[in-house]
Amino acid sequence: MTVPTSLLASIPPYILLAFAALAVLALPRRAGHAVAALATAFTFAQAVLLGDGGTGAHLATTFLGFDVVFFNVDQFSLLMGVVVGFLATAAVLYAYGSEAPTWVTAFALTYVATTLGTIYAGDWLTLIFFWELTAVTSTLLVWQHGGAAVRAGYRYALFHGTGGTILLAAVVVHFVNAGTFLFSETVGIHPAAAVLAAVGIGINCGFIFLHSWLPDTYPRPHVAASVFLSVFTTKTAAYVMYRAFPEGGMWLAYLGGFMAVYGAFFALLQYDPRRLLSYHIQAQLGYMLAGFGLATAVGEFAVVGGFAHLFNNVLYKSLLFMAVGVVVYRTGVEDIREMGGLWRVMPVTFLVYLVGAASITAVPGFNGFISKGMVLDSAHEVHEYVLLLDSGLLWWLLVLGGVGTFMSFIKLGYYMFFHGSATLSPDDATPFQTVGMLLAAGACVFFGVFYTQLIELMPFTDLILSDEVYFKPYSRSHLVESAALLVAGFAGFFALKRPLGWLAHRMPDVDAVLFPAAFYLGRGSVWGVTELWAAVDRATMALAGATMRTATSPRETLSRAGVDTEIRAGIGRSVLFLTLAAGVALFASLLL
Repeated sequence: MTVPTSLLASIPPYILLAFAALAVLALPRRAGHAVAALATAFTFAQAVLLGDGGTGAHLATTFLGFDVVFFNVDQFSLLMGVVVGFLATAAVLYAYGSEAPTWVTAFALTYVATTLGTIYAGDWLTLIFFWELTAVTSTLLVWQHGGAAVRAGYRYALFHGTGGTILLAAVVVHFVNAGTFLFSETVGIHPAAAVLAAVGIGINCGFIFLHSWLPDTYPRPHVAASVFLSVFTTKTAAYVMYRAFPEGGMWLAYLGGFMAVYGAFFALLQYDPRRLLSYHIQAQLGYMLAGFGLATAVGEFAVVGGFAHLFNNVLYKSLLFMAVGVVVYRTGVEDIREMGGLWRVMPVTFLVYLVGAASITAVPGFNGFISKGMVLDSAHEVHEYVLLLDSGLLWWLLVLGGVGTFMSFIKLGYYMFFHGSATLSPDDATPFQTVGMLLAAGACVFFGVFYTQLIELMPFTDLILSDEVYFKPYSRSHLVESAALLVAGFAGFFALKRPLGWLAHRMPDVDAVLFPAAFYLGRGSVWGVTELWAAVDRATMALAGATMRTATSPRETLSRAGVDTEIRAGIGRSVLFLTLAAGVALFASLLL
């Protein structure tokens, strides 16, 4: 029995997930998490089934007098729906196994729901509505943990509130110039709104100098919350960046290249494992944006590379946060220098960590090798001079980011599982943690080996698998290039291990200046407004008091001013004076 696509297309998955969030709170813990897993699994299955003839604009209506589409199904949104639904299911199981409070899972489901609302939006008005809700729901997910997560959550909310406001301004400018919010009526964002859109979306993408919220926030909430947070906000932002700039641009490609290097470099300096992984979110986003940006020079192949890397990153990044989360959950330690030798007592966690690390570092046989290779191939194809820089610079930036990534995960694995003696003897992952990790790890291996299955999920499938495009990821040249990167990563880590340790304590990121500056600027602004109000209040009350004293004792007031005279006025003169004063006041008010 098959389910009609028309029926599936009439059920927005974010509505179902919102009700599932309520069920998590209302039902016993096991039953609530079962409902949550079923809801996310439905989201995955729905996206898979709608891929067979279910595309189109569904739930098209008017909202606030504007044409909107609440459930837009195309190649790009379906791709996102597949990976979001799949990973959310694994993350719910992991949350249950991690003894996450029910509020964590409930907030996480609302977060996933708003993410899907953004993904399936068919117009800019619906998109910005869910975009802002995503900022709210993810902030609540951070705040739930309490402690240091609360202050980090406030900083997180400020970043995303600012980005959302800028993007809203871009959407308004777009409508004024294009006359519509619908994606189907325009190609990307209107050029008049391009800068605003790039900055507004760029904050969520972790642009360099706008990225501080990433390593500041993601290490602080519950380990299960970090799994959800690590993939949905930033990958949705990359998806929206493509919606805004579908034709790409070399500015976006080069920015992605520098992000790959910047994120990998600062990841190398970290000893908090979740902070290290957070910097690699920025680095991996660089490859996605480079792929989208290269569309302007290479075409659809680069776009597919960017989306394939987005898809794969959701899988292996969440897997890495799960593996690290198990270590933190079991040991209570959040400094990798205090770990070591854990591979003996946590073999399951160690093995899934190896899968995640091999995937993100593009080891052959794992999914990251396929998508990162596509982006690197696209960079090879550029043969122009851009901004007076040889086009080979972008390829070298991406390669350097790849070497730094490999060094980072050698460092993380070395310190967590091998470094020093085994002073800790924690239990391994719980059964449901293991199930969640194995789902993500299995997908990483599957799409690395059966890579054509990955390509068939992508847009422009016919082009990539046609004879017109040479796409052989396991060609000799690709394998040699990968081997060279791995050797460079090994040699680089052990050669630079001591200098990197020295530099870790002496190389602050931009947040060392940005956070104190924002704090003191905010406090100074509050002080300035408060003091100005107090000064105006004091001046007003002093003037009122002086007026009352003068009116009640005019002779005494004149005496204080050095004028000794007798003041006499009859009733007629007083009435005349008051009438003139009232007339002047009325005339002045009419002029104003």
